[in-house]
Amino acid sequence: MSALVDPPTAAGRVKRRLSSRTATVVSIVIALVWTIPTFGLFLSSLRPEDQIKSNGWWNFFSDPQLTLHNYGEVLFSANDQSGRLASYFINSIVITIPAVLFPLFFCALAAYALSWTKFRGRDWIYIAIFALQVVPLQMALVPLLSFFSKGIAIGSTYWKPWDFQGPDKFIQVWFAHACFALPLGIFLLHNFMAELPNDLIEAARVDGAGHARIFRSIVLPLIVPALASLAIFQFLWVWNDLLVAMIFADGTEKTAPLTVKLADLAGTRGNEWQRLTAGAFVSIIVPLVVFLSLQRFFVRGLLAGSVKG
Repeated sequence: MSALVDPPTAAGRVKRRLSSRTATVVSIVIALVWTIPTFGLFLSSLRPEDQIKSNGWWNFFSDPQLTLHNYGEVLFSANDQSGRLASYFINSIVITIPAVLFPLFFCALAAYALSWTKFRGRDWIYIAIFALQVVPLQMALVPLLSFFSKGIAIGSTYWKPWDFQGPDKFIQVWFAHACFALPLGIFLLHNFMAELPNDLIEAARVDGAGHARIFRSIVLPLIVPALASLAIFQFLWVWNDLLVAMIFADGTEKTAPLTVKLADLAGTRGNEWQRLTAGAFVSIIVPLVVFLSLQRFFVRGLLAGSVKG
């Protein structure tokens, strides 16, 4: 007597093909090909100046010579024309960390309010925030810059211009990045929070927990994967940003991030490959570390979004 076997479904056939040995080999080949440019950049940054200017990085395997002189020169040289990226690297960290934490905090609060508190006009506010995602960033740059430099008047209320100078320019950059991140961040976190079980929230209310306690002790632990996913996106966006930094920071060594200095080096020292490759790898090493350290939360966030409901 033969056992009854369910006919294979289309999803089952796709899953079996994607988990086959051939698919695994193809995935590994694609990953290796994808990694070759990064490997070539890293190898070039370690080669002596005369070699990097005379032949390609693949010639390293026939004449292997490595040096850390390029990194030392581009990070700590006394001459600003050589790079001196260490201070700009610190500026990038000073800009990026608050520009990630502030939007996460405000997006989480707003998403909770729009998901689990009831007030008049709540749905219209959510629709308005959702619609703000279609506004191009470039359209908001001039009004925001005018607000910083001239102030703004709404009816009889007038806010004076901030007119920050020197390191205080960081506040402008943090504010700009936070504003640009709010619509997408609130939308993403709201989708996760709205899907939390209502019985869980009601049980906490029956036990006497207020909104602050529910948000801190119940909601936040449950949306850690979503927060990590949003944090990775925001970190990569802010760290690699050039446009916002060029407009709201003053471009000096005290406030300009790494991307501004690399763009300047590419324009003025475009033939100094040993410095550009070292500087480029310095700029990507932090995003790589952040992504690899948080990737398990990132995957959980993606999976949670795919199976909820």
